[in-house]
Amino acid sequence: MIAKLTKTIAVLGLCAMMLALAACGTGNTFIIGAQTFTETKILAEMYKALIEDRTDVSAEIIPDLASSPVVLQAIKRNDLQMGTLYSGEIFNNHFPIQETKDRRKVLEQAQAGFKKYYDLDWMDPLGFENTYAFTVRADLAKAKGYEKISDIAADAPNMRLGVDTSWLERASDGYPAFSKYYGITFGKTFPMELSLVYNAVAQNQVDIVLAYSTDARLKAYQLKTLADDKHFFPPYDASPVIRNDAVKKYPGVAEAVSELIGKIDAQTMIDLNYEVDIGKKSEREVALAYLKRVGLLKS
Repeated sequence: MIAKLTKTIAVLGLCAMMLALAACGTGNTFIIGAQTFTETKILAEMYKALIEDRTDVSAEIIPDLASSPVVLQAIKRNDLQMGTLYSGEIFNNHFPIQETKDRRKVLEQAQAGFKKYYDLDWMDPLGFENTYAFTVRADLAKAKGYEKISDIAADAPNMRLGVDTSWLERASDGYPAFSKYYGITFGKTFPMELSLVYNAVAQNQVDIVLAYSTDARLKAYQLKTLADDKHFFPPYDASPVIRNDAVKKYPGVAEAVSELIGKIDAQTMIDLNYEVDIGKKSEREVALAYLKRVGLLKS
């Protein structure tokens, strides 16, 4: 019920913002949506800057949409013309898929499926994915030689795991499935809010946590992400997604955005998120500075 109410509020908020844009005489403006988390807002600012630099199109951003499914639904309805989405979205029952965790195959299904069923241009990845990641303190990783999840197998019975409650309890894709898949069982588990795991591992209250792979706090707390060497977690590669009719209506927009393809790896995204979340800079300031730094904008 709460989730349904949250989605309803998000949709109403989107509609109100669309009406406000129309009232200001910007009904023909190219609209970019962004979720509540920082990286999607930074990327939206990059899209806007490149579009307005390379074309005569005017772009606007609607930020703080509740979730990726809300952004996707808004793109389908043409309330938005584009946004950033993640390849793992295919697992949310939009169309029939072949079950796989292979990054290339997941991406191919996202690109083919969203084109076939919704006429969307799911572009190639920006260069990073935002997914679950097991994380330890950098000093512990260095001392123990931890680089990937399999490296902790021998020590796991003596390790304390901090993890959000929902993942700990999910049978099919949570801790029980992970433990069976990797053959790893931790000595103690401490359920907590996901926002608390970063500080908990940094303060040595736990030894390892399940975090998000592009979170700014990985840098803030000097944490190291362990590679998912057996590919338990589904891939969530980030891509710009644009309506195909908008590609035709706004010439040059897709080409402008495509200049970012393959340009942003996970560490770069962590660094950019850090500048906003920890450094307290605006998403626009960080986006423009990055584009200038890599030579995509001159001024």
